[in-house]
This record gives sequence, C-alpha cells and structure tokens, in this order.
Amino acid sequence: MTFNDDANVGGSKARRRGAGVAIAGGGVVGVGALAVLLLNLLTGGDFSALLGGSDASGQGDPIPACTTGAQANADDTCRLSAASVVIDQFWADRVDGYVRPGLTIVDGSTSSPCGTASNQTGPFYCPSDETVYIDPTFFALLRDRFGASGGELAQMYVLAHEYGHHVQNITGAMERHPADGTGATSNGVRTELQADCYAGAWIANAAQQTDPNGVHYLKTPTQAQIRDALNAAASVGDDHIQQEAGVGVNPESWTHGSSAQRERWFENGYDGGVVACDTFAVAGSSL
Repeated sequence: MTFNDDANVGGSKARRRGAGVAIAGGGVVGVGALAVLLLNLLTGGDFSALLGGSDASGQGDPIPACTTGAQANADDTCRLSAASVVIDQFWADRVDGYVRPGLTIVDGSTSSPCGTASNQTGPFYCPSDETVYIDPTFFALLRDRFGASGGELAQMYVLAHEYGHHVQNITGAMERHPADGTGATSNGVRTELQADCYAGAWIANAAQQTDPNGVHYLKTPTQAQIRDALNAAASVGDDHIQQEAGVGVNPESWTHGSSAQRERWFENGYDGGVVACDTFAVAGSSL
C-alpha cells in the first residue's frame, strides 16, 4: 500500500531518538541478538540488558523532510511517521476522546519506561508513557531471520498492530483482561490477536481516508501487498518463531498466537471491521 504523492502527511507526533546503530554485522542481527529477540517475543519480558549497547533518553527530534506522500514512499522512517497520521485519524473517528500515542522512531537503541527499545527487542507499545517504539531496521530482521518480505504494507501492519495496543490501553481492555500468564488461550494471546484484528480493520479502511485538503492518503492495497502483510503476521507467530529457534512448538508458552491465528484475526478485521475484533468473547477452541 503506497501513499499518494501529493497527500499531506504532516502533523505526526513521531520523534527520532537513539544513540547509534544496534544491528550486528553491518545490517544482519547476530546470533546473540537473535537469541535475545526470541526471549523477548516468547516470554514477553525485556532481556535487552543482556546486549549492552547504547542508550539515550529525552524527547527526540522531529522527522525531517516528511510532509508529503512522495517522501513517505521513499523512506521507511517517513512512511511510519505518515502512517501514524492516518491510523490516528481512523481511531479518532471510532473512540470517543481518543488521545494520540507518542511514536518514537528508534535509532540504534533508546530507553523507555518498559525497557530498552531497539531492533533487537522488536517494536512495542509502552502503556506507562503511551508511546510506540519502533526501529525501522527491524524489518530487515523480519526478512533475514523470519522469512517475511517486510514490504511497505507489512511495515504499516506492524505499526497499526502497536497502535491497536494503545487503543486497548485507553479503552480499558488491558485493565479488564490483565495478562494471566502464557498459553494458546491466555489473555496475552487474545490481546495480541485483537491488535492484529485492529490492524486489519485499519488497512481495509485506509484508502478511504483523506488529508485536510481532501486528498486520499493512500492507494487501495493490491492483493500482493495484502499477502505481504499477512506474511508479516505469520512470520511472528509463536509457532513459527519456535520452529526457527529449533526448540519445538509448545503452545503452553505462547504469548502472541500461532501464525494461522494471527493471519485469521488480521483477515477478520479486514473483512469485518473493528466490531469483528472481540477476541476476549471467543471460546478457546475457536480462537
């Protein structure tokens, strides 16, 4: 899914923050970093301290040269910043009193109230400061280590998923359904699958949204782009990650859901909208 070149994508809250490059080996995450990423994804904890590396705090800097759709199409960082504008508009139309989350584009690594943010920990939403943290180089990891294509729509899917967690936070879903450990039917898995569903709902609607001048932000996604987003969802399924790690598939340890579940709930949102995303009301056998 690409932006229309003349769309006005300014006004994002995105800020760049960090201190140096955190990718090992000139662009490919090393074995140690991969192990830490797996620990983070499989347990939901923060093991980034094992990596050492740079850290930085502060408000960060605005994203330069990111006001048009053409600029968003040409640069991953600007694309994420621009997509946040469209996602915020989507949720502002659906959630009374919606407040935009912060968006920190991580450059190498930076601190957050929820732990260190880097490409090695993966994108995440921190409820403590209501901010999404994402390092654009994470998409290279998806391609190199998990077999995802990591294209334009896949990147926007990942961002929309994290914004889904913000919606869960401000609407009270996280409080009503607190984390209750791991497992294929746990609240943690249901929370993640709902965020996938929310991402699908946004992607289905995104091409209908317009900037202040009435220009559509985005073009209608192609089937190839939809497959790309589904591929990204499947690549970070718990079973796929466990297979890649060579540890055997163990549903009792799942925190995000299987590849099939993540694809299915994305499609539920894409086909049925936000109202189709109540993962907490679904019996475990149907999840």
